[in-house]
Amino acid sequence: MMDKEFKREIMMDHYTHPRNKREVNDENYLKKHNASDSCIDDITVYMLFDGDVVKDVAFDGVGCTICTASTDIIADLIKDKTIEEAKEILRNYYAMVDEEEYDEDILEEANAFDTLSKQANRIKCGTIGIHAMSDIIKQYEER
Repeated sequence: MMDKEFKREIMMDHYTHPRNKREVNDENYLKKHNASDSCIDDITVYMLFDGDVVKDVAFDGVGCTICTASTDIIADLIKDKTIEEAKEILRNYYAMVDEEEYDEDILEEANAFDTLSKQANRIKCGTIGIHAMSDIIKQYEER
């Protein structure tokens, strides 16, 4: 369990210095746009696959601290993983947000969002990018 200040540092670091935030103009990437009807979150997630491996994940647009940080952290975690490993990370993130049993070790820095479920109005912020990633994986698998 991370302390409150460490969680805040992780979130602010990924918000002010996101590693995966950039526009992608490459037709080899699949993309998904998600926007919130209740706040400023309006992002597009881009994913590149090589066979059964997630080669790259990027996102662009406007997002609050929670949206930007959660999307950036999960992008880091699933990059260079197999699709099954990526889906397992996403499943564990959703389980954490839903207050179900999950594997903390798999989520690494994403554990900073372990109290998100206690802030109902922020759950959408913390899942908007993750929903886009899940949708893109589904779209890729259905090809």
